[in-house]
Amino acid sequence: MKKFLTKLAVGLVAVSLVNVDAEACTIMLVTKGASADGNVFVSHCDDGFGNDPNTVFVPAKNHKRGSMRPVYSNPAVTHTKAIGHIPEVKHTYAYIDADYPAVNEHGLMLAECTDLCARLPETPYKEGGGIFYASELGRVAMERCKTAREAINLMGKLVDEYGIYGRSKTMFVADKDEGWLFEMQPMPDGKGGLWIAEKIPDGHFSIAANQLRIHAIRENDPNQIFNPRLPQMLKELGWAAYDAAGNLDWVKSLRAEELEHPYYSMRRVWRGLSTVAPSLNLSPNVEGWDSDYYPLSVKPDKKLAITDVMSLYRDYYQGTEFDMTTKNTVGAHGSPYDYTEKSERAILTADTRYAYIAQVNDKLPAPVFWLATNTALENPFVPFTVAKMPAAYNFAIKDKYDDSKMFWASGQVTALSRGYWNSLGDTVSDAVNQSEKNSLELVESSAGLSKNKFAATLNQNAVKVFDDWKQLYTRLLLKYEGGAGVKYDERQTSAPDAPTKY
Repeated sequence: MKKFLTKLAVGLVAVSLVNVDAEACTIMLVTKGASADGNVFVSHCDDGFGNDPNTVFVPAKNHKRGSMRPVYSNPAVTHTKAIGHIPEVKHTYAYIDADYPAVNEHGLMLAECTDLCARLPETPYKEGGGIFYASELGRVAMERCKTAREAINLMGKLVDEYGIYGRSKTMFVADKDEGWLFEMQPMPDGKGGLWIAEKIPDGHFSIAANQLRIHAIRENDPNQIFNPRLPQMLKELGWAAYDAAGNLDWVKSLRAEELEHPYYSMRRVWRGLSTVAPSLNLSPNVEGWDSDYYPLSVKPDKKLAITDVMSLYRDYYQGTEFDMTTKNTVGAHGSPYDYTEKSERAILTADTRYAYIAQVNDKLPAPVFWLATNTALENPFVPFTVAKMPAAYNFAIKDKYDDSKMFWASGQVTALSRGYWNSLGDTVSDAVNQSEKNSLELVESSAGLSKNKFAATLNQNAVKVFDDWKQLYTRLLLKYEGGAGVKYDERQTSAPDAPTKY
C-alpha cells in the first residue's frame, strides 16, 4: 500500500511525505478489563523499509463557519494536492499523527494494518471515485471524535457518502472504556465502500496481522455496527459467502487471503493469542486462509501490563519450533531477522520504522503515546503525551543522515547490534530494559501533574533517552571496533542450507 502523511507543524503548514509498500503491520488491543491497572492499550508497528519514520503533534484548531476541510490523496497519485473537500467543523482536536493517526487529546486511539482481499485486491484512486484513503479517514475521526463509537459511526458515514480507495484495511478503534475492530473494503467503482465493526468484549485481548478478522455478519446485534445494506451489497456484487452455520461471512465473502506466505498472517495471530492465553492450547497450524479457528479475541490467563505488549513487539517465536534464530535463513551472528522474500514472518521484523502503544486510563493527566523508533528489539518505547514533541523525534528524513534525530541514533544502534547480535545483544537489551524501567517509573510518579507539566516531564525524559542512545552507539563501537570480541554464532559454524520451502 502507498501511505500518505499530512502533518500540521504549526497552524496551516502541511507536510506530505511519500511512502512505499508497507504490508506487514501487526496491531493489538488490550481492553480495560484485560489490563492489570485499568488501562486500555492500542498498539501498532509500521513495517516497511521505505516508510516515513516520523511522528508529529497536530494541534487543536478553530475553524471559520462554512470552511471546508481538504481531503488529501495517496501520494501514489499526487503529492500535496487535495482531491476533495468535506465541510469543516468549528473545532478540531489535537492528536499524534504518523503514517496513520495514533491517539488524540481525548484518548481516542487507532491502529491500522493493510489486508489482501482476492475479490478485489485494490481500487486505485480515480477522479470521480472515492476520495478517502484509510489514513485520511482516521485523521478526520481523530479531529472530530472523543469515543470509539463516535469514530466508527463517523468513518462509516464518510465511507458511505464519499467513498474509499486503496486496499482493504483493519483498524482497532478504542477509548478509555471500550475497543472495537473496524474493517473496510473499497468497491470496484470506487463509490462508497464496504465496512463493518465489531466490539471486543471487555476483559479481552485481540490481535490482527494483515488479514481481515471478522467472520459472521450478525444483523440486529448491538456488538456489531455496519451499513444496513452491507448484506445486500455483498449479494449484488456476487461476493456473498456463508459459514457452516449459514451466516453471511465477511472474511469468506471478501476472500481475505494471507499476504506472501501461508503463515504470513495467521501465525502472528496465533502467537499473540497463545502468548496471553496459553491455557487455550491453540494450534499454530490451520487449514485454509478462511479458517475461523482463531477467535477474534481471548480472555488473557492473567491481566496484562504494558510491558507484556512491549514484549510481543519483540517476539520472534522464542521458545517454539518456529524460533526465527533457528532457521537456516537466520541473520548474521544470531540475529532473529529473516531477509528472504515471501517467507513466514514473526511479529518482530527487520523493516519496522516505528512501533507505538497508546495508553489511556482515568488516572493519568493525559493519554500516553509510547514510541519505539526503528525496531523495538534494539530500541526502547519512549513515552510522550498528546503535545508538541522534542525536535529529535520530528521530521527525520530517512534518506539524509542527521545526528540530531532519534531515528538516526536508534538506527545506528540497530545496524551495529543487528550485525553482531550474539555479541552485542545483551548490552543493548540491558539498555532497553533500563530505559523502559525509568520511563515507567516516571509516568507513574507523574500521575498527579497538570497536563502541561506532564507533557514537559515526558519530553525531558525523551531527550535524555535520545542522548543515552547516542552514547550507547559510541560505547558499542568502541568496545567492538574492528570486530573485537565478536564470535560466530554456533548455528552458523557451517554453511547454511538452502532456504526452507513451504
